[in-house]
Amino acid sequence: MKQGLQAKRRIFIFKNDYWNIFVISLITAAVIFLPFMIYDHGYFLYYGDFNAQQIPFYLHAHDAVRNGNIFWDWGTDLGTNFIGSYTFYLLTSPFFLFTLLFPSNIVPLLMGPLLIVKFACAGLTGFAFLKRFTKNNYYAIIGALLYAFCGFNQFNIFFNHFHEAVIAFPLLLVALEEFVINGRRGCFALAVGFCAVINYFFFFGQVTFTVIYFVLRCFSPDFRMNIRKFLLLFFEAVVGVLLACVILLPSALAIMDNPRTSTMHYGMDLLLYNNVQRYGLILESLFFPPDIPSRPNFFPDSNSKWSSVSAFLPLFSMSGVAVFCRYAKKHWLKRILAICGIMALVPVLNSSFYAFNSSYYARWFYMPVLMMCLATCLALQDVKLDFSFGIKFCSVMVAGFSLIGILPTKDEEGHVKWFQFEPYPERFWAYILIAVLSILLLWILYYQARHTVAFYRQAVAFVCLISVVSTMLIIGTGKQHASTNIYELVVEQGIKGKDQFDLDQSGFYRVDEYELLDNMPMYWDMSTIQCFHSIVPASIMEFYEAIDVERDVASRPELGSYGLRALTSVKYLFCETDEEEKPSLYGFELTGVQNGLNVYENQYFIPMGFTYDYAADSSVTEDYLSSSMDKLMLKALVLSDEDAQKHEDILPVLPANEMPELTEEEYLKNCQERAASAGTKFTYDTHGFTSEIHLDRENLVFYSVPYESGWTAYVNGEPAEIVKANVGFMAVRAPAGDNTITFRYRTPGLYEGGAVTLIGAVLLAGYWLMIRRYRKRNPQARVKPHRHRLPYAEQKEITQAGAAYINAVKSIGKIPK
Repeated sequence: MKQGLQAKRRIFIFKNDYWNIFVISLITAAVIFLPFMIYDHGYFLYYGDFNAQQIPFYLHAHDAVRNGNIFWDWGTDLGTNFIGSYTFYLLTSPFFLFTLLFPSNIVPLLMGPLLIVKFACAGLTGFAFLKRFTKNNYYAIIGALLYAFCGFNQFNIFFNHFHEAVIAFPLLLVALEEFVINGRRGCFALAVGFCAVINYFFFFGQVTFTVIYFVLRCFSPDFRMNIRKFLLLFFEAVVGVLLACVILLPSALAIMDNPRTSTMHYGMDLLLYNNVQRYGLILESLFFPPDIPSRPNFFPDSNSKWSSVSAFLPLFSMSGVAVFCRYAKKHWLKRILAICGIMALVPVLNSSFYAFNSSYYARWFYMPVLMMCLATCLALQDVKLDFSFGIKFCSVMVAGFSLIGILPTKDEEGHVKWFQFEPYPERFWAYILIAVLSILLLWILYYQARHTVAFYRQAVAFVCLISVVSTMLIIGTGKQHASTNIYELVVEQGIKGKDQFDLDQSGFYRVDEYELLDNMPMYWDMSTIQCFHSIVPASIMEFYEAIDVERDVASRPELGSYGLRALTSVKYLFCETDEEEKPSLYGFELTGVQNGLNVYENQYFIPMGFTYDYAADSSVTEDYLSSSMDKLMLKALVLSDEDAQKHEDILPVLPANEMPELTEEEYLKNCQERAASAGTKFTYDTHGFTSEIHLDRENLVFYSVPYESGWTAYVNGEPAEIVKANVGFMAVRAPAGDNTITFRYRTPGLYEGGAVTLIGAVLLAGYWLMIRRYRKRNPQARVKPHRHRLPYAEQKEITQAGAAYINAVKSIGKIPK
């Protein structure tokens, strides 16, 4: 025993292997990220969504939570349910919550360190799962490093908030194993609740995978299940969901009417991908580091740019998995890997991880990746298995994919060219070199006797080396595709630009931008119509569809929708001073340069809360193209036929002779009329808004605030009906004279979800007390932790030659006893 401990100390620093894996992963991640942080003066900057979403979302949500603005959010798109919109991105992330301890100006500097810690935490939780199945912790450490720095995590640096799900998932499986194997009660409920709270989008897929895992584990002799156990397990699963309802319910209500959640597969699309290159991409992702998002290289026409298609394991690739699957007969892990492979290739099965949505995502691949890490560990630790088979298998696959690099192509003039098939050939060959280097290092490991100090050290070192090289290559090429002045754009103009503006602060307004970085006004804490955010009220989607503006993951209305700017109270527009094509909007005039940007002010600005002389029902709107609808909305208030009839006593339908001609003069005239009818005061906060307005006659007062079920309205203190107006916004009927109109917002499902969470907590507490009392009376039922033992890998089943090898190694003191 003493000899084993000495060997252990020679391998790693700490006696506790949880500390070992955490520190090794932390140092490896630091080696990856610190050079980029030093280059950008302490900030970690990437490209695309990371700069346009992750950083500004952290800033915006940080300030909102610290200031208590967690109900209605005026700074995201045209206004959103803050909790419903940000639980997917970051709101319940422990890493985001940690940033609340720091002032706002420190938050962008934390993005890099938090990523480093995330990779370390992924290694930590991966180790907690893998160590249950390995004969010593050293193989679990190797597998945990593979999990922490797998291609899925490398790809999703771009989507910073995906790592939380990767970290939480192994804990769900650990809790399940503890429940069944060791009889530990209550932990599974906590794990279910934790995963559901961390990210509801990923939780759906985790439930799907856990069900598959549970069913197949039941065929293993060490995973004994009976009716009583199953009912208790089901009870804990339900309690876990109840515990998360304070987040799940408002999140579900926020996305329920989103059209992106209701698209389904039909016909042959259920069985086959309509793009054959996607099959090649899925297979290639097992053997090479991932292509960077939005810049596919191996299979550029797979239409999977942002789908997180990567299952690459640094160094080992599929070698360990191939060896395990070759020699493991009728093993539950082999069945899981086979089922995951089939599900990845069949569209309807793949979509089962995302509520059967037709959009293609591979954002569940981290779950089979954990199983692949386990298969690699088991293949490594069993000396009777011929690991050279896996190395040869990967060599053949790498050679096969290398042929893509020499495929001929034709240029525009019809000339045949070789070695230029890929959009970025230099990156293609860099990935090939990484794969070849991995194979060479694997051969070195193969000739190193397993179960020795040298083997463990070399395996860990080689995994870390390939992890560093491949991840730095991905980050570096990503930054290469970003703007050349990314530091000046994100840091100087974005993060530090908030205090560089001198604009009117007298009332509420929105701003617009032209050809700037997505979400740039969010850096400046300004309400804007331009917003790159996937989860916004369904009414915003309806509005944009009605005016023929595409709105999928972002609101990016083009300048041709100038009526939209007036309708939504846009006062300023920003664009680069050296922009070749100057923005042209009716009524906007250049007023100067601020924060290095041209500032245009709307001379026909319409304040929030105004009235109309006419309404427009379907008989009016059918005469206009959708692209002209935003201009019509400045002449008449668009209502449903039912509401138009209900309020025709105060707002007549627009007659034919008053139809707007949609000229510049007519547009500016309508803007002046709407502005003249606007209220005198508009104040707002996270709980709603209050408007003061004088009306010459009873009328409907319109507000360009998205219609949502959480709103209630009061006119002069009396409850009032909210009318859905201009397709996606709100109006309220008010009498003649001076009026104080108040809208109050309550997050749908928040309080109801909180009550359900409280019920779940009471049930869990009662359950724990019952279990504790039962075990006091029945000592034999107490938790008895023990390691898993896989039948095919037991010492007695190792071949005679393998046993002789192990005994020889033990005799010279190179393996812990």
